[in-house]
Amino acid sequence: MSPTILIADDYDDNRELLRHLLSAAAYVVREATNGRECLDMAREDPPDLIMVDLSMPQLDGWEVFKELRADPRTARIPCVAVTAHTDTQRKRALEAGFSAYVSKPFQTEELMSTVARFTRATTRVE
Repeated sequence: MSPTILIADDYDDNRELLRHLLSAAAYVVREATNGRECLDMAREDPPDLIMVDLSMPQLDGWEVFKELRADPRTARIPCVAVTAHTDTQRKRALEAGFSAYVSKPFQTEELMSTVARFTRATTRVE
């Protein structure tokens, strides 16, 4: 079974681009439009990887990450910050425990290698 990636971003265009790239690489993609929806989806059916924007309504990416780590059902899921925040946020995100940080606009090769790195380690055995 292909790894499942949950994308959390409030901008349709960002989700569409990520969905297109990841689906073309045979990943199963699920989408959340805000932080609360991301948490609910991750808890209901934990994905193999979560890609989260740091600036979203209802709960921002920082708060989402904090709640994911506090929940035993989601604590071990790799989380990648995919954000337009400046690179000064990179250090903060990595120190907070995010698995990786990808800046928007991102380089496709960097994005795909980051996703591959984490999904290889978490691919489900059926």
